[in-house]
Amino acid sequence: MFSPSDFKEKKACIIGLGSSGIAAARLLLKQGFEVLMTDSRQEKDISSLIKEFPQGASWEANGPGQEALSSGFAVKSPGLSWSAPLIKKIKNAGIPIFSEMEVALSFSRTDHIVAITGTNGKTTATTLTGDIFNQGLAFGQNVHVCGNIGTPVSACVLDANPNDVLVIESSSYQLEDSSFFHPKVSVLLNIQPDHLDHHGSFENYIRAKARIFRDQNASDFCIFNSLNLETVKLARECPAQRLFFGDDPKSSHAWVDGGKIHARLSLKDSPFSFTPPNLPGRHNLENAMAAILLALASGISTRSIQKALTQFKGVEHRLEEAGTYRQIRCVNDSKATNVDSTLVALKAFSDIKKRLILILGGLDKGSPYAPLKPFLSQSVKAVLTIGSAAQKIENELDGIVPISHCENLDKAVERAFEIGEPEDILLLSPSCASFDQFKNFEERGKKFKKILERYKS
Repeated sequence: MFSPSDFKEKKACIIGLGSSGIAAARLLLKQGFEVLMTDSRQEKDISSLIKEFPQGASWEANGPGQEALSSGFAVKSPGLSWSAPLIKKIKNAGIPIFSEMEVALSFSRTDHIVAITGTNGKTTATTLTGDIFNQGLAFGQNVHVCGNIGTPVSACVLDANPNDVLVIESSSYQLEDSSFFHPKVSVLLNIQPDHLDHHGSFENYIRAKARIFRDQNASDFCIFNSLNLETVKLARECPAQRLFFGDDPKSSHAWVDGGKIHARLSLKDSPFSFTPPNLPGRHNLENAMAAILLALASGISTRSIQKALTQFKGVEHRLEEAGTYRQIRCVNDSKATNVDSTLVALKAFSDIKKRLILILGGLDKGSPYAPLKPFLSQSVKAVLTIGSAAQKIENELDGIVPISHCENLDKAVERAFEIGEPEDILLLSPSCASFDQFKNFEERGKKFKKILERYKS
């Protein structure tokens, strides 16, 4: 566990120059620490980042140098693997390494932490939870939504007063780095194979996810998806009070029936009933059930929960309606960075028979694409492949639906409007990471929407 008082006179080494590393550097400087930022790349490769470094921090390229190896402690950016040479050298020098999230929370004045993790749905569930808390907190209280959702915990933790709430989207990368993380209320939405290139195995990935509840206790709550085998298995190890969302009213604390979500904190209680957000797909009902239970466990009123549910319109890049062009409906699901997430999207359109034109591809993450086959044959009229994973996708899906090799988004959209007909749906749901052609999935989604603008009638 990182304790600021234990390291007060020691230099902090920030490993990695992404947004979380820069935010951690700013936080530690404000707290009076000497800060060094280190990166293994050459100076010419980080020149565009240097202007973002906070004033007062020193930095080095081609690290770790002697200054980094004499630091008192290090803060690791979550995207870096523990097997990276830079990390290994610092660890072998006997320097303790902490996660950005854990260091940030050591300065928190509030202990009301709500944490959300899962392979898919994290951002939607986190955004909805934040909206519910915004509606339901008492006057003078504030909610701070942060973590993997885009704002590092380090960037907002000092703004949180003792009665405020931190709602943290927690990725497997952040969780694996945190040896001590104690949310009062947490949720494990689902677990499917993902990020295996980073974690090394599915088992390691599962163990990282489990850290969301490892340091909880009997006064805390953790919420599990009873329809997901891996989360059900992990629930047996959880020391907190366990809540489940699923299908069976007899064993679930939240379930769907008659178009309503019914939820309660005890199986003995009569449930409250809520009208869910007007969003497509079973997955969005699951996200809503999780958010409702998170809110009930935190004492938010049912009136505030329902108001937020009614107003919620979803999140950008996740089954986002991107307009209708030449009578073809376009949907931006750029956040679908793994096969299971694309399956979620295809299930949301399962009533559309052979009207989907699906864009797949990007940077392959090591999982097979074969699970897509039943849904492709049912709903998809054509697949358009892009990016470095295109050939693998084409090989694995050969013979299921017509496939066009398009290389990039521009050519894929052009091809879609060549073969598309009125009432078809063009769906960008890539099943892949974006880093072969884009900075992130947000940039990919924005590019998709910008290209579509060219096809206005």
